[in-house]
Amino acid sequence: MAHTGLFISFEGIDGAGKSTHIDGLAAAFKAQGRTVTLTREPGGTPLAEKLRDMVLHDAMDALTEALLIFAARRDHLQQVIEPALARGEVVLCDRFTDATFAYQGSGRGFDLAVLKQLEAWVQTLPAGVSAPNGLRQPDVTVWFELDPQIAAVRLAGARVPDRFESQPVDFFQKVSDGYAQRAQADVQRFVRLDAAQTREVVWQQLHHHFVQRGWLKASSHGNA
Repeated sequence: MAHTGLFISFEGIDGAGKSTHIDGLAAAFKAQGRTVTLTREPGGTPLAEKLRDMVLHDAMDALTEALLIFAARRDHLQQVIEPALARGEVVLCDRFTDATFAYQGSGRGFDLAVLKQLEAWVQTLPAGVSAPNGLRQPDVTVWFELDPQIAAVRLAGARVPDRFESQPVDFFQKVSDGYAQRAQADVQRFVRLDAAQTREVVWQQLHHHFVQRGWLKASSHGNA
């Protein structure tokens, strides 16, 4: 039986622990016979990965940063996300457009109207595909909600920080506020998880949600 493609994004400030659960959810879907595409933003294609490296490590102003991120997203959508969804796969993406509004919009204080215009240009759906607002958005966005003070403790000494990880706690508070605004504006799409709890409890929250939606069976626990 042909499957309908599913697009699931994972969001949260650095240190929220979202990346540790992506593999577990992928394993749960694969256990049910689904084909899974694991990817990330910025990145996911050779071109987008080059742009990711520039965004994370090269000095630039906020507009240049936003333009590079959306350029990477356009290539990612065309080369990876849209083809996978057309094949009926489950696409699990570590960050998507919500991160741009949270980090560049709320965190950097960049003009949200410009970000919305870029979103409209870049995320236009392929011919024959429809959505309420005409843009490609995730079917579900899982937000790993965490106090920035806790995230800072988790990140301390983990590795050499990039341009974002090295930001002060107040920057991440603004980012967290940005995620909250996105979640409030699209309640049906967002799943809010309490990322301050243990890894096992967070995984139970995550898995339970997809069981409730009928996308996973209760016995499919993955490897989280």
